[in-house]
Amino acid sequence: MTSDAFHVAVFETSREGGRLRAVPQDVIAKWNACDPKDVRAQEVTVQVNTAQRKQRITGFGGSFTDASAFLVHHMSPAQRQRILEAYFHEDGARYSLTRTHMNSCDFSRFHYSYAPVEGDLDLAHFSIEPDRAFLIPMIQAAQEISRDGFKIIASPWTAPPWMKDNQSWVGGRLRPELQPTWAQFFVKYAQAYQSEGISVWGFTVENEPHGNGNNWESMLFSPEEMTDFVQFHLGPALQAQGLGQTKVLGYDQNREGLADWVAVMYGTPERAQHYSGTAVHWYESTHDYFPEALERAHAAAPDKHLIQTEACCDAQAPVWQDDDWYWRAEATDWGYTWREPEKKHLHPKYAPVHRYARDIIGCLNHWVDGWIDWNMVLDRQGGPNWFQNWCIAPVIVDIERDEVYFTPLYDVMCHFSKFIRPGATILGTECTDEECMAVAADAGDGTTVLVCFNPGSSPRTLCITGLAEPLQVLVDAQAIQTIVLTPLADSPNPRTP
Repeated sequence: MTSDAFHVAVFETSREGGRLRAVPQDVIAKWNACDPKDVRAQEVTVQVNTAQRKQRITGFGGSFTDASAFLVHHMSPAQRQRILEAYFHEDGARYSLTRTHMNSCDFSRFHYSYAPVEGDLDLAHFSIEPDRAFLIPMIQAAQEISRDGFKIIASPWTAPPWMKDNQSWVGGRLRPELQPTWAQFFVKYAQAYQSEGISVWGFTVENEPHGNGNNWESMLFSPEEMTDFVQFHLGPALQAQGLGQTKVLGYDQNREGLADWVAVMYGTPERAQHYSGTAVHWYESTHDYFPEALERAHAAAPDKHLIQTEACCDAQAPVWQDDDWYWRAEATDWGYTWREPEKKHLHPKYAPVHRYARDIIGCLNHWVDGWIDWNMVLDRQGGPNWFQNWCIAPVIVDIERDEVYFTPLYDVMCHFSKFIRPGATILGTECTDEECMAVAADAGDGTTVLVCFNPGSSPRTLCITGLAEPLQVLVDAQAIQTIVLTPLADSPNPRTP
């Protein structure tokens, strides 16, 4: 539809079966030709404040893991290309921010380290050979497909056991005298990957520094220990080797613990100088996205990144070829079974689509500038995973049958990654409905993008105000919608998916 101010394009994914469906232009025109009171849908006002300009977007995407790369490699060439194009091509999700693991993680097929020789303090035997068979080829293939390119954040789950006080892959702490060697490990990794044509945009210092219940690869840090390592070892080591532009993100675990960490990380200018930002995960709850904690983290370092680096439907096997299941509140997570009684309320059963949409919108409205999903591809069991810690990915494959299932979670990711591009600026948004959620972004070229989520059982008429002209759209029950408003002087026909 074309108004006096802009061209309107709407894309919707709903429980009723539409998947990133372009709403016909005549339907959009009818929405705006009638009085909202004449539409049998609850009226909701979404107020966009274009003067309230918030964070600039770094990107959206998923993670390159040994598990995902192994599966992609074992698909037929046609299916392999289909998966990678779905994530990285201009006609796909256009992923722009990704993550990978340094050394092995739970979504590896076995334990491995790039520094396997005990006592190799100079890292003379450092080698990324374990990544050459599957992981590096997957990243390189994605690079060839992506027109705009994408950023990569690398995260260690653990140092090699010989560097730790407990001599184990799981738990324990870095031996203090080996901090210089561990810092050089990051340098060696960045240099080795650069030699493969892969630039490391940033590091997180340690995946989940509180540990993971001593289940799979992990290494413990307190806020003080991590900050000392960054201040006196990692930051200087990167700078000394010409890698000072590489981002260093601290923390990298659940949002509930943010306040204690940012108080230490940014406590003094000296402590803060080598940190580029804070990384967080979502596993503290299946419904609460902890807006107050995100606000505090931003207030502690308003000029630094706040990036969601990992999220997935954990402790849950995928459901194959059943779109509706992803809209039903039947999924459970680790906390549903294992959380202490006083915190069980944080982990009710949930609908995966709802959790993804709610969390991404909630994060964007509270200063998060990047949102990264976990594994891009898993098999029908939710692996491979040496610990049998099964999870769900947006894309599920059956390598025996060479079949691919794009779950509705893939569509949810597209609603953001495809339309809210790096460099866009999040705008202030208020929604009068307690159930519905909305976020708005200025794309930087005059285009405004809104993503709206209606988790309710009935449609909503959204009355969007605060822009050059008011706009009405009808959002189906249990649906997510991306609305693209392109100024007429710039482009009457925005690209469709």
